[in-house]
Amino acid sequence: MGKLMRLISMAPLFLLLCLPFAFGGHDYNQALSKSILFFEAQRSGYLPHNQRITWRANSGLNDGKASGVDLVGGYYDAGDNVKFGLPMAFTITMMSWSIIEYGKQMAANGELGHAMEAVKWGTDYFIKAHPQPYVLYGEVGDGNSDHYCWQRPEDMTTDRRAYKIDPSNPGSDLAGETAAAMAAASIVFRRSNPAYSRELLRHAYQLFEFADKYRGKYDSSITVAQKFYRSISGYNDELLWAAAWLYQASNNKYYLNYLAKNGDSMGGTGWAMTEFGWDVKYAGVQTLVAKFLMQGKAGHHAPVFEKYRQKAEYFMCSLIGKGSRNIQRTPGGLIYRQRWNNMQFVTSASFLATVYSDYLTSYRGSLKCAAGNVAPSELLSFAKSQVDYLLGDNPRATSYMVGYGNNYPRQVHHRGSSIVSIKVNPKFVACRQGYATWYTRKASDPNVLTGALVGGPDAYDNFADERDNYEQTEPATYNNAPLLGILARLAGGHGGYNQLLPVVSPASNPVIAKLKPAPKPKWTPTPASSSSPITINQKMTTSWNHKGKTYYRYSTVVTNKSYKTVKALKLSISKLYGPIWGLTKSGNSYGFPEWLNTLPAGKSLEFVYIHAASPADVSVSSYNLA
Repeated sequence: MGKLMRLISMAPLFLLLCLPFAFGGHDYNQALSKSILFFEAQRSGYLPHNQRITWRANSGLNDGKASGVDLVGGYYDAGDNVKFGLPMAFTITMMSWSIIEYGKQMAANGELGHAMEAVKWGTDYFIKAHPQPYVLYGEVGDGNSDHYCWQRPEDMTTDRRAYKIDPSNPGSDLAGETAAAMAAASIVFRRSNPAYSRELLRHAYQLFEFADKYRGKYDSSITVAQKFYRSISGYNDELLWAAAWLYQASNNKYYLNYLAKNGDSMGGTGWAMTEFGWDVKYAGVQTLVAKFLMQGKAGHHAPVFEKYRQKAEYFMCSLIGKGSRNIQRTPGGLIYRQRWNNMQFVTSASFLATVYSDYLTSYRGSLKCAAGNVAPSELLSFAKSQVDYLLGDNPRATSYMVGYGNNYPRQVHHRGSSIVSIKVNPKFVACRQGYATWYTRKASDPNVLTGALVGGPDAYDNFADERDNYEQTEPATYNNAPLLGILARLAGGHGGYNQLLPVVSPASNPVIAKLKPAPKPKWTPTPASSSSPITINQKMTTSWNHKGKTYYRYSTVVTNKSYKTVKALKLSISKLYGPIWGLTKSGNSYGFPEWLNTLPAGKSLEFVYIHAASPADVSVSSYNLA
């Protein structure tokens, strides 16, 4: 895990026709698949039936019990068995942002479902960890006692105490980052699971209000976190970060105004950054606000938002060596920030460069650096160079992603990976026994931690593949999270997106801790022949006014009522006057979405559309039963 380190939406996008391009060299699709797989190795709690990392088993099943709350689930942050809330929330925010920007490319690779499952594993836990509007559990386990032992998570005997923040013991940085994670994730699930999306947004509203109303640093309340994830940057960056994501998720002007009103006093317009990560969010905020400005959403706040944009471009210029203060690089070309887990800064910075390149391209703008104007493509080339380095294009010809290529780290600083699987040898591994038997063992890990991105080389491209070299061989969830988006972008090319084109979304009510429940929808069955095994039901889930016109959002559920599997389903949809999500159009009909090939017996699929009219006419054109 990263220790003592110092001093970041897009509504679903319409497709536009343009020429896509892809990159050669590395197999970015394979790297993407592996990088998502890593999160399954980090799971805590009851593992699902479709768990693909089979050397792991259930763990942490009593988490929260002593505090009277269910805290089973979530992620271990790195090579240990502690659940730290701040880096976990940042991980979920960045995974969500990756999906929001490049979900189509992930779907083309068959990985969108896995990526969304990875997000939901985190947000399910955060729902549990937020049992009351002004209470949030921010850590389970103690880093000191955990590090004293070297055990599989399935064997843990260490203290599993739960630590929380509340009005008397605030933590604006922790609550703010968790609000950002829930808001960003609500966008991810907006089409596929609207009810869950609304639940996440409700938690995000409450968490932001908690963070803003009761201000304080979380590590002053959860003091056991200070040695491991101390919030050196404070909480102002997280408050701005959360506001940006809540505006992105809700279209509520309250949060846009918050960004404008507090930009100067909270440092959003003042801090010129050369790093971005789990502690310091300013560069991420500045990137998002610059996008709002390019989208034309700033209104009378444009002068303030322009200052945010200038600081975003300061960061981008520093990455490519054309700013007034540039980020250090190793002789091999990797950006270098610090000795301990430098790779986290590589992936986070490269992600910002990737999205900003696409924002500028769709805006038809250029990057204004101290060395002159720079084409957006140079930012993307920079990100590609960093990814290529970590995948093996470096002086050591070493892949720093476990399981990718032939020369990758074999002695990863990771408890579960380095000890024989409990499924292979169920004999209990005691606290100190793990150090004596497994930690000091000079051999490859018995379990391959596929997809894990380790800390990486030093300032001179040197790397020692040794288990006790935790600064270089320990992985972390927040190393991988932003990498998902970059890999999807490099694998899929531009994919025909205009990254700035917004989708009209309903404006929510003013920010309050309790949201009014939506009116209970009425189901409208679509006519189908009495012999058809497929039923179609539509409902209007919400409506809103925009520029004098009323828009309606319709949810349509297609259910297989037969005892066989439906294949090659084709739907006919007429009287549709707006965008549709959850289906793939082919000619004049619509078929399964890219992530679904069949509809098993008794199962349903849902798609949604928005237009300013009565429900569209939806009917079954053809299908096969197998």
